[in-house]
Amino acid sequence: MPAATFCYKHAKLLPFILIILMGFRANSQTVPLVNAFAHNDYWHKRPLFDALDNGYNHIEADVYLRRGKLIVAHILPIFRRKKELERLYFKPLQDCIDGENKAFTGLTYPVTLMIDVKSGADGTYRQLECMLDKYKSLISGYEDGKFVQRQITVVLSGHKPEKLLKAQQNRLAFMDEDLIKAQRDTLSANFYQMASCKYSRLIKWTGKGEFPADQRQRLCDYVHTAHLYGKKVRLWNSPDNSVVWKELLSCGVDLINTDKLVKLKNFLLNENKSFANVN
Repeated sequence: MPAATFCYKHAKLLPFILIILMGFRANSQTVPLVNAFAHNDYWHKRPLFDALDNGYNHIEADVYLRRGKLIVAHILPIFRRKKELERLYFKPLQDCIDGENKAFTGLTYPVTLMIDVKSGADGTYRQLECMLDKYKSLISGYEDGKFVQRQITVVLSGHKPEKLLKAQQNRLAFMDEDLIKAQRDTLSANFYQMASCKYSRLIKWTGKGEFPADQRQRLCDYVHTAHLYGKKVRLWNSPDNSVVWKELLSCGVDLINTDKLVKLKNFLLNENKSFANVN
């Protein structure tokens, strides 16, 4: 009887416990950040997953070809198996998509993986092609003249194999264009997915004082042209502060480049709340 009394007393608490758990689960859901770009993602404690946990769907990895392996590193790497591109990114993404990773279920699609090629363009791409083919069912492609959207879209920057890609009627990779040249290039988004450049090539303002009108107009003009051709705009090496971030968004910049995942996430979530309150 004492045991039965104990169970009955606790049973009465179940509805309250369930409400608490449901509230916790709802608050822990990842909110996708459409304007966030995880620069040098592999520097974080948990490559890929720190970004995904914070709602990032655009993620960058620097890659070298060494000894027939694609190694993730910022500078000339010493071969380490744990730093292989497949092991850090493609296999974990496949596990999430297939439901094999039970600890992470908050992934939203599509995920754009930018591969910044640090070694020879053509040789690195040939090796990458083999890996992309292995995960073909998950990767967006250009197939017989049409863009096919899948869960992962691969975009190449750095040392770019432009001639190789332009010659391919069917491929599983796209290109990051130089934003400065976007005004002169009329190729469709079937080749270029993004248009990027270093922040200081367009803007000298660091966030102190007023944003100079001529610099603002110059940025807006480049963004407008890139958007005409369906390209998302990103400025890398921009100041990591909310004043600059707010102005970039107001000029139509699509992706805010950062190493500070949580700081940018909090800023974007607060911006969304402010916008919702105004409307």
